[in-house]
Amino acid sequence: MSIPQKSRQYFLPAGRKEGYKNLTITEVEVPKLKANEVLVKVHAASLQYRDLAIANEFYGGLDGREIVPGSDMAGEVIAVGQDVTDWKAGDRVCANFSPAHLHGDPTAATMAAALGAVAPGVLTEYRAFPSESLVRIPAHFSYQQASTLPCAALTAYNALNAGDTVLVLGTGGVSIWALQLAVTSGATVIATSSSDEKLKIAEKLGAKHLINYRNTPNWEEEVLKITNGVGVDHVVEVGGQGTMHKSIKSVRMGGGVYVIGVLTHGDLPQDIFRLVLGRAAEVRGILIGSVAQFKDMVRLIEANPEKTTPVIDKVFAFEEGIAAFAHLESQKHVGKIVIQVSKD
Repeated sequence: MSIPQKSRQYFLPAGRKEGYKNLTITEVEVPKLKANEVLVKVHAASLQYRDLAIANEFYGGLDGREIVPGSDMAGEVIAVGQDVTDWKAGDRVCANFSPAHLHGDPTAATMAAALGAVAPGVLTEYRAFPSESLVRIPAHFSYQQASTLPCAALTAYNALNAGDTVLVLGTGGVSIWALQLAVTSGATVIATSSSDEKLKIAEKLGAKHLINYRNTPNWEEEVLKITNGVGVDHVVEVGGQGTMHKSIKSVRMGGGVYVIGVLTHGDLPQDIFRLVLGRAAEVRGILIGSVAQFKDMVRLIEANPEKTTPVIDKVFAFEEGIAAFAHLESQKHVGKIVIQVSKD
C-alpha cells in the first residue's frame, strides 16, 4: 500500500459558539514518519462523553483551543519508521488513550498526552503513533468493535478487581463494558437505569438484578436489600455529584467506589466524608489505563469471546460526525456510538 499524502480529519475551531455543531472536515498533509512511529489507517472510532464535553467547552482547561477530536480508534498499520521492529503493514491495532501511559499509575505528563485534547485526536483518516503506544486488537473483533476498547473497556477493566458483587450505574459505554467484564469474572451484577428497555439489554448481557432508578429513587436501599444488608464489593460510579453519596451507601464495608464520570450534578451531602469513613470505603478515581493493562485486557477478552462482544448502539458514516455527537448528547444509546472513518 502506498503512503497517502493527504488525510481528511474533523476539526473544532477555537472560539466555537455551537460546540460539536461547529465540527468541520478539513484536509491536511500526512506527516512524515519519525523513526519510532507507525502510520495507521483509522478504520473506526468510538465516541465517549469526554469528546462531547471537550467539543462543548465544558471539559475544563481547553477553552479557546482548536481541537482534532476523538481518542478511541482501531485501524490498520500501513507504514513503520526505520527503528520500528514490532509492527508491520497489515497489523490491526488500537492506540492507547494516552500514548505516553505505558505502565503504572497515570501522571500529569501522561494525561497531558491524552488524545483528542491538547494532542490531536483520532477522527482522521490517517495518524502516526509512537510504536510503543499501540496494542494488537482481539483477533475475532472487527475494527468497529475494537474501537470501543481504548476508553470504555479499559476504564472498566482498570476499575474491577476480584469481587462477588458489582453495581454498575446506567448503560453507557463504560457501564456496559464493566457489566460484561464482571460477568466474565464470575461476579453477580446489579444494574441501574431510568429505562426498563435498557435494563432488558443489561439482563441479556448477564445482569442478575435490575433497578429502575426513576421508579426506585432510593436505589441504594434496594442494593442493600439485594445483598442482605451487606452492600456490593464494587461500584462503577459514573454519575458524579448526583449519585456519589448513594454509591457509598451501596458499597460493603471495605469495598470500592470507582469514580469514572460526572454525568449528574448536585450538592454533595455535608456528611460525605463521614459516609466514606463509616463504610471504610476505598474511593478511587480511574483515568483510563496503561498500555500494559490494555494488553492484559485483550488476553482476557480473547479467552472469553462469548461474554465480551462489544455492545454498539449505532454506527455513523464519517461524514455524519455531527449526527453522531448529537446521538451521544441525547443519552438514548446503550453501549457505544461508532464512526466508520474509512470506507474499506
